[in-house]
Amino acid sequence: MTPRHAILPLALLLACGSTSAFAARGFEVRDLATLDRVSSPALSPDGRRVVFAKRVADLAANKGSTSLWIEDLFARDAAPPKRLTPEGWNVNSPSFSPDGKTVYFLSGKSGSSQLYAIAASGGTPKQVTAFAADVGGYQISPDGKRIAFNAETFADCASDLACAKKKVDARGEQKNTGVVFDRMFIRHWDAWNDGRLNRLFVATLADKPVSSATLVSGDVNGDVPSRPFGDSSEYTWAPDSQSLVFNARIADAKEPTSTNFDLYQVNADGSGAAKNLTAANPAWDTGATFSADGKTLYYRAMQRPGFEADRFALMALDLVSGQRREIAPQWDRSADGITLSADGETIYTTATDLGEHPLFAIDIASGKASKLIGDGSISAIALAGPTLAFTRNTLNSGDQLFTTSADATAPQRAITPSTGETLKDVSFGTFEQFNFKGWNGDTVHGYVVKPWNYVEGKKYPVAFLIHGGPQGSFGNGWSYRWNPQTYAGQGYAVVMIDFHGSTGYGQAFTDAISQHWGDRPLEDLQKGWAAAQKQYSFLNGDKACALGASYGGFMVNWIAGNWNQPWKCLVNHDGVFDQRMMGYATEELWFTEWEQGSTPFAKPANYEKFNPVNHVKDWRVPMLVIHGQLDFRIPVEQGIGAFTALQRQGIESKFLYFPDENHWVLKPQNSVQWHDTVNGWLKQHIGQ
Repeated sequence: MTPRHAILPLALLLACGSTSAFAARGFEVRDLATLDRVSSPALSPDGRRVVFAKRVADLAANKGSTSLWIEDLFARDAAPPKRLTPEGWNVNSPSFSPDGKTVYFLSGKSGSSQLYAIAASGGTPKQVTAFAADVGGYQISPDGKRIAFNAETFADCASDLACAKKKVDARGEQKNTGVVFDRMFIRHWDAWNDGRLNRLFVATLADKPVSSATLVSGDVNGDVPSRPFGDSSEYTWAPDSQSLVFNARIADAKEPTSTNFDLYQVNADGSGAAKNLTAANPAWDTGATFSADGKTLYYRAMQRPGFEADRFALMALDLVSGQRREIAPQWDRSADGITLSADGETIYTTATDLGEHPLFAIDIASGKASKLIGDGSISAIALAGPTLAFTRNTLNSGDQLFTTSADATAPQRAITPSTGETLKDVSFGTFEQFNFKGWNGDTVHGYVVKPWNYVEGKKYPVAFLIHGGPQGSFGNGWSYRWNPQTYAGQGYAVVMIDFHGSTGYGQAFTDAISQHWGDRPLEDLQKGWAAAQKQYSFLNGDKACALGASYGGFMVNWIAGNWNQPWKCLVNHDGVFDQRMMGYATEELWFTEWEQGSTPFAKPANYEKFNPVNHVKDWRVPMLVIHGQLDFRIPVEQGIGAFTALQRQGIESKFLYFPDENHWVLKPQNSVQWHDTVNGWLKQHIGQ
């Protein structure tokens, strides 16, 4: 007979709606910080093998290391993936050679980031390059004979890759430390401008490590790839391996106010001048991909200059006639990338859509868009032969690698485990999407996540999360910074609203927030909060805290003076406190000038209309302020100003300061401290 005291815990476990028979606790930040992360799937040309990167975190060492793993998809035994790169190697950016026999990757094993190769069947890696500069990214030519790669160097260094190091070393030997600037950017994201640019080179592969290369982007004075987040997908080889196309924005005095990226075609041997293929479009052009015959160039383009959240349309350029057309003008979504089907008739692309991030197939001839794979957020895809590989995450799992048939009709095969399969003792909060009528009577969507230990009939305190961007989305996807499951794991319910300005609901919905930061989205948040409480009786509206970062941090500052009645506490991470100073101190000026309609000196009233600093006298809710010293997007003084306003009025407040983080908190131990501090603040004010 089973003892009665053993039955009660089992009954409680079942009542909590656990996702695992062994689940006994909620998800928490140390789980988040130490999870393996899967990324960068690459397929062999025949679609037989998939290689991917797996990052393993070392919380004690406050860092992670990444290895490559490989799976034979045609093997009958369906054995699990095997480690391809040796123990002790930290690697990234895998790709196959055109014949599928070799896997290339980047590693700092030699002391700098260089290209390596290893047989797909396994063995010892071979160093391929030995340049005097770090290789930031690369693309193997279609004929397998050359590589295009990007490296940092100065404009006057030409193709001398050792030149940059010499210049930096010489500066370090100077007794004076002052730096004179005569134009912006003086700093960008989290780094000061020292004059170096990302530049594009080509080198011929050989039996021994290659040390010389030819500069091919020389007469285009801009970063290739772009800063701060561009990568090697911003340049591509022509099918005949004789030329490349890359995108760049000219690095001049207009750069901080410009979103004008153009596509340039250059000869792979460095001869001749770069040809601007998109000079007629003053907005953003990027993501070039050639058709198999090299006659058509597909790419993505925005229409409105100065607006970084405009819709990316899919374009086709006939390289012979110069004629171009938009492929899917009726598809009101913004394409993330371009992957061509084997027959060249279909473009595969991902796009944010109604709170998810599915994979779409776009028929090139008709422009018809079809959703291929949904149920969460597709983060990466690879297509080769009969195989489609993709990584997908959801609100209850980080990226998981799957494979299916090239048309996605075959059953999906999981190559790596889900987060729930990895953490068998953890129960995740179940989630549901809801909608309501928001500003202008438009349908607005949101998500509610139940606490991990949910019991029917009980009310739970609420974490009300406000996303950044502001052109972003909090939907059915996984995050390593703002993850709703870390709050559900503490016993809170979570509410998230995709207010006007969010992506995935049509471009007009996204556009609606510009010059309206404080009214339309606030109305959506207010109506969404009311709708969620009406629809979900387990939400305890008397015990709720509002939290947000970036634009979400601005909104926290804004509601502190304009909608403070419901909240027991607030959390403002890297939020705008003074719109006018933000307009002068941020680095990417096109952002504030588009969002506020002009410069702060031409139209100062625009900056004051929704300026939190003007409502400080109405602040009364306890607030936790968080900011990083290296945040040049929203400088640290914005956080200090908010904290000062709270302290001078005697409002309960704390300031969490990170001297070594930028707009994001990335270091594992800092992430743990961030979550512990936020959770402690919530517990202090709403319990659990």
